[in-house]
Amino acid sequence: MTSPAMPPTAPARFTPAITPGRRVAAVLASAAAVSLAAMLVSLLAFFIGSGQSPQVLGQVFGHFALAAFITWVLLSVANAVGATRAWFLTLITGFTSGCLAALIATTATASSAGNPLSGAIFLFVVGSLVSLNLIFILSVIVGEMLLAPVVFRGILAYAPEAVDRRIALVRIPASNLDEAVLTHRDRQPIDQALADQQWDNYCAALVAEGWETIEVDAAPELADSVFVEDMVVMFGDLAVLASPGAESRRPEVDAVERAVREVPGLTVTRIELPGTLDGGDVLKVGSTVYVGASDRTNAEGIRQLRTLLTPHRYTVVAVPVTKALHLKSAVTALPDGTIIGDPALLDVTSLFPRFLPVFEPEGVAVVELSRESLLMSSSAPQTAAMIASLGYRVVTVDIGEFEKLEGCVTCLSVRVR
Repeated sequence: MTSPAMPPTAPARFTPAITPGRRVAAVLASAAAVSLAAMLVSLLAFFIGSGQSPQVLGQVFGHFALAAFITWVLLSVANAVGATRAWFLTLITGFTSGCLAALIATTATASSAGNPLSGAIFLFVVGSLVSLNLIFILSVIVGEMLLAPVVFRGILAYAPEAVDRRIALVRIPASNLDEAVLTHRDRQPIDQALADQQWDNYCAALVAEGWETIEVDAAPELADSVFVEDMVVMFGDLAVLASPGAESRRPEVDAVERAVREVPGLTVTRIELPGTLDGGDVLKVGSTVYVGASDRTNAEGIRQLRTLLTPHRYTVVAVPVTKALHLKSAVTALPDGTIIGDPALLDVTSLFPRFLPVFEPEGVAVVELSRESLLMSSSAPQTAAMIASLGYRVVTVDIGEFEKLEGCVTCLSVRVR
């Protein structure tokens, strides 16, 4: 049987929001590029045509500088109303702007030389369109057709290169951690001091593997807040704020949003009620996004996520989840795209192209530290050994107190990049 092909890698960068300021800059810069280029080409042509005489530049510079300025004004107006959208619009705009600018500049130049307006001056001005100003007009037409769209769209689409930082958002355990909501496990006593120590060790493991941890503001009264993964899902530089299915968890989102907005280069959006979606229900494998249809994530939340991600070439696949809290309580993925999980916690496995069962329930969760390294719970030694035999370096941490609360290694952080 032929192995299914890996899904294509999804884009890591997103077109930034087109603000009014960015659009104004694109309009002005595209017009300026054409005007300046036309002026320089015209000056160069006169310089060469005069036998490379420097004196001629002084004679025509003022005229072409004025023509370029007028062209810039005219093209700015035209580009602002969409002249760069189609080639025929740029052709018309370039021709009209170049001719008008040439006529106005030539009239002004002749008047400044003390020539009264007369029929002869009028004929001279009109005749200059096919003599003195011909190269300028042709340059404006070509520039508006070829250069302006490139500059205009380039500025709208420009996004600075992502800073080479690997960031993980974390959140210190609440003081009432033992009151966290449970759905599929019986409540057990929580050792708060041990939980704090395990969280410190978890963060230390991330740091040791080259991740910069950023702490979301503490929420001592929000019992589940340590499970920060549920509040936001990252898709490259797109952050999708969740809409928690448990009403008691909805106050957790605000502080996470503040933390996300402080990370440079991110575009932030959100799932809105009545849609609900927990980050623990979202599993990303290349350009495929598996979303658990669970008690915490409803159909409207999945629909909104699909709407947000489809323009960015992600495919959202809904997965029924009734035997576990979240999808990622039952499955996660290795860097090569293989889905690993516990079949006993899944309603269906046929939705996954490659599925590898694990030995322990705690072994379903892996955090990708790099393409070669994974973070796992120390509660799953057999699964860790199996994954190590596949060529991965496995780092294990003890998170036993959080596993009592249906948590896992993925729940305790959000890997931003």
